Amino acid sequence: MKGRALLIFTLAWVAGSSMACLYSGKHLMGLWVGVTCLLIASVWILKERMGLIIAVWLSVTVSGGYWEWHDYLNVTSLPSSLQQDEIKLEGMLVEATGTMITAVVVDGDRADLEVRLSGVNQSSVSEKVLVQVKLQTKEQKLEAGQWQRGDLLKLSGTLEKPGIARNFDGFDYRNYLRTKDIHWIMKVQGIPNIEVTPPSSWSMISIFRMNDLLRETLAIKMTQLFQEPHDGYMKGLVIGMQDDVDTFTYGQFSQLGLTHILAVSGTHVAVYIACLMLLLSLFRFTRETKFTLIILLIPIYVLLTGFSPSVVRAGIMSMITLYTARQGLLKDGLHIISAAALIMLVWNPYLLLNVSFQLSFIVTLGLLIYVPLLLPMLSKLPRKFAIALGVTVVAQLISFPLTIYYFNQFSLLSIIANLILVPIISSVTMPLGMFTLVVGAAWTSGARGIAMGVEWLNNITFALVEWMNSYEAFIMIWRSPSILWIGSYYIVLYLLLYFIRAWVHNRQPLPVPIDDTMPLEGVKRVGKPHLELRRKEGLKWKQMIIAPLIILFAILLYIGYQPNSLSGAGTVQFLDVGQGDSILITTPEGKNILVDGGGTVNFRKAEESWRTRKEPFEVGAKVVVPLLKKRGIHHLDAVVLTHGDQDHAGGLQAVLNQIPVKAFLFNGTTSGKTGIDQLLTTAITKGIPVYAIHQDMFLQTDRYSEITFLSPEMTGDEQANLPLVKEQNHSSIAFVLTMNGVRLLFTGDMDIASENIILEDESNLSMRLQGVDVIKIAHHGSKTSTSEDWLRAWKASAAVISAGVKNLYGHPNHDVVMRIKEQDMHIFRTDQQGEIQMKVYENKVWVRNKLE
Repeated sequence: MKGRALLIFTLAWVAGSSMACLYSGKHLMGLWVGVTCLLIASVWILKERMGLIIAVWLSVTVSGGYWEWHDYLNVTSLPSSLQQDEIKLEGMLVEATGTMITAVVVDGDRADLEVRLSGVNQSSVSEKVLVQVKLQTKEQKLEAGQWQRGDLLKLSGTLEKPGIARNFDGFDYRNYLRTKDIHWIMKVQGIPNIEVTPPSSWSMISIFRMNDLLRETLAIKMTQLFQEPHDGYMKGLVIGMQDDVDTFTYGQFSQLGLTHILAVSGTHVAVYIACLMLLLSLFRFTRETKFTLIILLIPIYVLLTGFSPSVVRAGIMSMITLYTARQGLLKDGLHIISAAALIMLVWNPYLLLNVSFQLSFIVTLGLLIYVPLLLPMLSKLPRKFAIALGVTVVAQLISFPLTIYYFNQFSLLSIIANLILVPIISSVTMPLGMFTLVVGAAWTSGARGIAMGVEWLNNITFALVEWMNSYEAFIMIWRSPSILWIGSYYIVLYLLLYFIRAWVHNRQPLPVPIDDTMPLEGVKRVGKPHLELRRKEGLKWKQMIIAPLIILFAILLYIGYQPNSLSGAGTVQFLDVGQGDSILITTPEGKNILVDGGGTVNFRKAEESWRTRKEPFEVGAKVVVPLLKKRGIHHLDAVVLTHGDQDHAGGLQAVLNQIPVKAFLFNGTTSGKTGIDQLLTTAITKGIPVYAIHQDMFLQTDRYSEITFLSPEMTGDEQANLPLVKEQNHSSIAFVLTMNGVRLLFTGDMDIASENIILEDESNLSMRLQGVDVIKIAHHGSKTSTSEDWLRAWKASAAVISAGVKNLYGHPNHDVVMRIKEQDMHIFRTDQQGEIQMKVYENKVWVRNKLE
């Protein structure tokens, strides 16, 4: 760190901002006092570094204060402007005027755009909102696609607060929008409720408006030159339009850790600069002139590719590097990246929370620090291959903690995939894509010929990616680690590489073998004997410290991979999946059972296919699977599908596709719907044992847990084809889970008739006499279930109702809720409390819920 004052100042700035982000009030003040005292104490030890210590204190203090000031100002002004309570604004119909400040995104039957409001209900305001326009016809969809940044708008719609995280570890949309200074969503029903007028004068936003038009022109040209799915892939690769990348292709790249290729970053900027250097060299410009022209052209590329944090970082660093090279100044990569980070964080402190910003800076910083440590170990390899291998390995090692923190998945083939594909894509495919676009501007047919060659290369890339992804055993699921674990990982990795490098540098064979017991006198040596002795002793010392560091690193990885310890308890987690059911059971010995997977119900007709979005919201892929991964569920010992309705079964398709499953249990019937047939086919194709459940079956999950199935009835020949039951509720699986002496009853969507069958079955009498502690209310609290006799028979202390917020069915039914209360049960509801977690100890249950 010696001589790198800017790096230290920037690290202190990041530390101060992080403190203010994580803490507030007296906790932040206490932490600041602690840091101040620590720095004051360090003055006595490092007196000659007093100026640097003061600079660090100023950096921490100013950055923390700057974050707090910025956060303090980040509040909505609508309640005060409209003189209304914030709660009353929710759902209020308003008339507003404003300016469109982003390009419109049209997906299916919805258009999204950010608008800077200037007036609401004739009151003057200045607030950024997200406007969502519900499109009603194909013609409206085409019209919305013509809107441009800078257009003046008159809107009529309702105000809504963005959604919050309703599950532990879930994505918080409200907090995400707040980092963009957005506090409200304005929902507009159809284009008749929005009037769009082009701007009458030039302003700064006009630059971005022209940039949007140019990006759209390039995208159209890409579509003309490349066929699907290559057009979307090349748009992402060359101009950073990830939204147009084919969903399947993006998923395949994501699984192998290759999505950074589709996000314009340092590699893309480097290729762009290399192409410019080559082009300008043809005109015999001087070195200084070339550097000046490229510095001026870099911002154009940054704008053209979408202005993402990663490309802004690469652009700033490139401009500083070229400027210092032009001036003949000493260049230092750590100073350059520090300057870029400081500029961006002063411009917008919330960038610190941006995933793209974090990955871009940490990986780049890691390459600058860790690659020099690794390269000596690869000295016997050809130089170019050693550098490529070193960069690839370090990039994967550095990005690993953030990758598992945000995406909870890592492929062991990622290093190989990056080593093979990144050089080909960055040095061949990407430049050819840029060249095709340039040629296509003047000669479409010629450019199409080049594009065919690029498509051939892409097909090889896609085939390799798909082939690597076919080995599912290499895909590992990791829970999100703590910040302490991440910091420890980087420190131990640095120390390990540092001492291995030192050991490699000192590993010199002695000219004469020396026995430790041999007298040193009289032994002929070449060189200085004291130097050889010190070298040998240093080598032993470094060897001794390397082994403990390797063990410590392995222990860190082991701890990070393991799910959170339950200390002998079991858990039952009622996930909030909207109008549906999904329950994760983890036994005291770590067995994981998922009961249902929620599902998105779609009532859309075939002629309304234009309304379908590119990546429709599906609760299994967007809610259930991410939550399972964040909690470190490496596999599911069993998946129980209580019945075939979409709101219970739909999300399980994503679960089977992405999470290893050891057994699939269902009610032994089919609903005749495509989704259920596909689900069973997937299970069979993946070799998952499938079991048809009926009453009186029993499952011993571990020494402390067991499941007794109460329904459905066993009907007909079990070996016959699956019976078709369109009304699945009556055939729902119901079971009692006994865990650590606590009994919980799960009911699916069973109806009163199936409840009566269980009550009349004498084989269940002893179980009913024991009662249960918790009952999951059937069918989301519908009036077709949960009779008074049923509640009285089980004598539960608590009831859980899984229902969607403001659902269309009016669940839970008022009469059902009253019947539950009459039995003196404590009621937990996902529509009111979000996810409900029950930690089951020996004969007692501890409950927490996401929302108060």
